[in-house]
Amino acid sequence: MTRPIVYALLAAALFGASTPFAKLLLGDVSPWLLAGLLYLGSGIGLGGYRVVRDGQWKPSGLTQGEWPWLAGAIVFGGVLGPLALMFGLSRTPGAAASLLLNLEAVLTAVLAWCVFREATDRRVVLGMVAIVIGGLLLSWSSSAGHDAGSLPGPLAIVLACLCWAIDNNLTRQVSAADAVFIASVKGAVAGGVNVALAVMLGAGWPSAALVGATLLVGLLGYGVSLVMFVLALSGLGTARTGAYFSTAPFIGAALSLVMLDEVAGLGFWWATGFMAIGVWLHLSERHEHVHTHEATAHRHMHVHDAHHQHAHEPETPPGEPHEHWHRHEPVTHKHPHFPDIHHRHSH
Repeated sequence: MTRPIVYALLAAALFGASTPFAKLLLGDVSPWLLAGLLYLGSGIGLGGYRVVRDGQWKPSGLTQGEWPWLAGAIVFGGVLGPLALMFGLSRTPGAAASLLLNLEAVLTAVLAWCVFREATDRRVVLGMVAIVIGGLLLSWSSSAGHDAGSLPGPLAIVLACLCWAIDNNLTRQVSAADAVFIASVKGAVAGGVNVALAVMLGAGWPSAALVGATLLVGLLGYGVSLVMFVLALSGLGTARTGAYFSTAPFIGAALSLVMLDEVAGLGFWWATGFMAIGVWLHLSERHEHVHTHEATAHRHMHVHDAHHQHAHEPETPPGEPHEHWHRHEPVTHKHPHFPDIHHRHSH
């Protein structure tokens, strides 16, 4: 259970650090073009890595029924979400914007519980309530003393969070597939669309050095971060992964205060306190009960743990972890678990 938590925290660290860097780049690049270049850096970098890793371009392994989930994730998470974020960053202080991104975890969990019927408990719900209170305090303190024209910035960041919440829940449906493939396709398609639209609308092309810096930030903050996030989704489920990922804004906020020379008011620190309580409640959750695994068969990367006691065909790849089509026999047992790809049972 430790490995997916590490993946989620690494994803949070990389994405959180990208927020203040993206705000620095906004001064010389249009928000639309910047969003496209960030994702394009992810797609190009991860696509190249996958070819080198595999020695060739291998098929995705996605089934026909999984492609619509990935397409929806690309639209919401790769096109609409970054656009809303770039617009919001241009009108919101970097530290406040970073903390507002905590609302992504809340919206992700609400969709996971209400639409996709993922299991939850009281501690996770209380954590989400604390994060919501922190977000409301932060929005109020960001707009206090300003005219109504300052509100579109925070509202755009909230919209970006909603888009990514939809993206997270859709991506969970394909999280057993190759995480590098998922992230590279999302980056290439979303980046290409956004760059093309930005150029068509008259966005000025920045210098080669600035393009290179933006692509690098995108590769690390959007590409590698997304790979880690997909790996965490398969091991933790959507709501829990979102909860761990909600540590990202604290990293972004800390860097913003240092890099952008911003001043944090009292409302900022109250919001930070509530959000910290919410994250701690998520991190300290323990979910354990008797549950039954129905018979199923699928293909994904795995090791021979308590859930993978199966025979191998001669062509099975040696060593562990490895990937092949395998069958799970029915079993009933009790142990700590999250709603990963093997624990999507009712309660």
